[in-house]
Amino acid sequence: MSFDVLAQLNWVAVIVGTVVYFAIGAVWFTPILFGRPWQRSIGWDPSRTAPQMNPVTYAVPAVLYLLASIATGMLAAATGSTTFGSGIVLGLVVAVGYALVVIANDAVFDPNKPEPVTWFVITGGYNLVGLLIVAVLVSVWH
Repeated sequence: MSFDVLAQLNWVAVIVGTVVYFAIGAVWFTPILFGRPWQRSIGWDPSRTAPQMNPVTYAVPAVLYLLASIATGMLAAATGSTTFGSGIVLGLVVAVGYALVVIANDAVFDPNKPEPVTWFVITGGYNLVGLLIVAVLVSVWH
């Protein structure tokens, strides 16, 4: 594989995948879904004032999700992933093989998380769902 595969990407699919990945996180980590247990898992005291959010707080993850979507798109092109089924397989390989491994390692070795298993399940679940969707989009949307 070379960087020439970038020319084969459907950039609309990559951008849509990035936006969907980001949007899922906007809901996933709210009190509607998993926000409260996730906050407990990192030791957040709800009586404290929430940190001030600024554009960088949102821009950095957006750029990182774009990079993940590009990398997943490159792997889809390089492996010939063009169907829903092959997108699911690609998403599982990327999510489980990379994202969950890194997240699990972080959960095991971060002594500051009072509930590392809860943190892993919530954070890992988010990345699993997000990367599955990205992989399917970049695989089937030519």
